[in-house]
Amino acid sequence: MNSIRIIKFPLKQWRSFSRCAILQQEVAQAATPLTIPVPEGVDKPVSPKIEKIVADITNLNLLEVSELSQVLKKRLNLPDAPVMPVGGFAVAAAPAQEEEEAAPKTVKTSFTVKMTKFDEKQKVALIKEVKNLLEGFNLVQAKKFVESVPTVVKADISKDEAEKLKEALSKVGAVIEIE
Repeated sequence: MNSIRIIKFPLKQWRSFSRCAILQQEVAQAATPLTIPVPEGVDKPVSPKIEKIVADITNLNLLEVSELSQVLKKRLNLPDAPVMPVGGFAVAAAPAQEEEEAAPKTVKTSFTVKMTKFDEKQKVALIKEVKNLLEGFNLVQAKKFVESVPTVVKADISKDEAEKLKEALSKVGAVIEIE
């Protein structure tokens, strides 16, 4: 005798099972296959629609290409591209030079003081001078600063301040550049 066997699940367990099954179906439907990126140097695959359009355009003769261009310009509201004369670039370069000469020369107002190297014999004196001239430096920071040559001592300062800084550091064996 064939009998149907009924398995009794507690209601809580049945709901949990049902939710899992529904979630699994939703995930399977929502998941799209991952697309593998095309390696460099290899052409990307082209859709068949684009491939057909390219094949049709390459089979056109010169008059048909001109007509296609005019129709596309009208439909897409594209302006006509201006034709450049062969010597167009040389003629445009001459007025630019005249404008530069007519413009007043700009005066540099901010300078950067850079220490390029120093005398090893006067290293201690240089460290002390850097500690005194630069705010917020203790001896350890000044030593690390001096040993990290070439380095910028101060940036965006006036010419007078840059000259004073150069003079003070040059006295204690530093080679200074003002940029």
